[in-house]
Amino acid sequence: MEKELSKHSHLSTEFEKSADDSTRDSIRDDHAVLEKTVWWKLDLCILPVVTMFYLLSWLDRTNLGNARVAGLQKDLHMTDTQYSMALTVTFIPYIASELPSNLLLKVVGPNLLLPTLLTLWGVVTTLQGIVKTYGGLLACRFFLGLLEGGVLPGLVLYLSFFYPRSRLQSRISVFFSSSSLAGAFSGLLATAIVGLNGKSGHPAWAWIFICEGLFTVGFGIVSYFILPRSPAHARFLSASEKDYVVSTLREDGAIGKDNKADSFSWAEVRKTFKLPQVWLLCCVYFLNGTIVYSLGYFIPSIVQGLGYSPTRTQLMTVGPYGAAFVLTNVASIIADRYHCRGFVTIFSCLCCEIGFAMFLGSHSKAVLYGSLFLTVGGINCSSPALAAWVANNVSPHVRRATALAFLSMVTNSGGVLSTWLLGSLSKAPRYTSATITLSVFSAVMGIAVAATLWYFWVQNKKKKAIRETTVKADEFEGLGDRSACFFNGNHVRYIES
Repeated sequence: MEKELSKHSHLSTEFEKSADDSTRDSIRDDHAVLEKTVWWKLDLCILPVVTMFYLLSWLDRTNLGNARVAGLQKDLHMTDTQYSMALTVTFIPYIASELPSNLLLKVVGPNLLLPTLLTLWGVVTTLQGIVKTYGGLLACRFFLGLLEGGVLPGLVLYLSFFYPRSRLQSRISVFFSSSSLAGAFSGLLATAIVGLNGKSGHPAWAWIFICEGLFTVGFGIVSYFILPRSPAHARFLSASEKDYVVSTLREDGAIGKDNKADSFSWAEVRKTFKLPQVWLLCCVYFLNGTIVYSLGYFIPSIVQGLGYSPTRTQLMTVGPYGAAFVLTNVASIIADRYHCRGFVTIFSCLCCEIGFAMFLGSHSKAVLYGSLFLTVGGINCSSPALAAWVANNVSPHVRRATALAFLSMVTNSGGVLSTWLLGSLSKAPRYTSATITLSVFSAVMGIAVAATLWYFWVQNKKKKAIRETTVKADEFEGLGDRSACFFNGNHVRYIES
């Protein structure tokens, strides 16, 4: 009898084990199906909207350079110093608004805050087309900066609500590279819009602002109806897909295990400024911002200095930005695939270094123009790598939001320097002193990135030693990126003990 019971017990255990295996296989199959579909759904529904946001942000901020070539500076009787001041005025409120906006993003809701900012700055961009005085232009540039300030860090933070860390950079790259498209389209649009010169009494440069501003307003209004607040509010996802996204993000360490972990706290804001990686990247972001904005604002003037007509100049700016778009996306796919964000950034620094050397050392128009493909392409492919690096290596939510906003502020502080570096402190057409400065900045940026890589390598060795003697449950709550189970650096993953 006991032998028979034992046999039945054994069969029952085998049945339960078989059932458990079957259940696990079923769950694994379901996850495999979701893995193939859910990220594509997000890519199709989220990325186009986010990309258009950043494209319009970059277009409306940098079209002043195209307007300058189209006659803005002459019509408003501006000196080179006054032009630099108009650019600088944009950056001051831009920098001041980034941190408050990012901290409010989750409280107000990105589906409300981001479209509101977009619509209002579209109105301001349009108003730039009817200014008659230098003072009026300064007022418009101030409010443009105030409204646009929260966009870049807000978009990076917003994408981190939807994508795990290993998938984040290629998505950031899509919207970041839209700045390259904006640079290319800006030249094409300006060339087309210049044909409206004199219509309704407005000069060509005014129509650049009016046409681009009105489109921004229209898209801002539409985006209220298509931008979801979070994965849980995404109407295009099924219930199982929503659960899968949230559970994947929690397992990855991209979001906290509950709302409490990601709730606002001034203590978390302060902890951000105690992170060594934030201060190491502070140097990198400042140098990156100086180079990005120097080229973004002044490439029309640089190309015109090579001897091209205003109309030809607008068209010639398309090439370097088109190349930057391709390079940025290819580099980001490689960075996500091989987990090498720091090395991609070092590569971008080398491209810039070679490009600036070509611009300094040659007198050939073809070589000078060709150097812009390396400098514009190089510096643009570093931006998404740096943004993903920060988003992936700072946790929880408030710490990440603070770091992204703070480093974006640092980037735009570099932008302030750029407005003077090529605006009035260096003479056209060769901009020799500015080019030397940017070349030095590229080299120092590469060194600072290497130092950050070394710091992450040291930290990960320490964390590995701790994991060998400590289980995750023994750690204090709220450690975030300081946890021994949070792996920093190029190869970003969340390790369960």
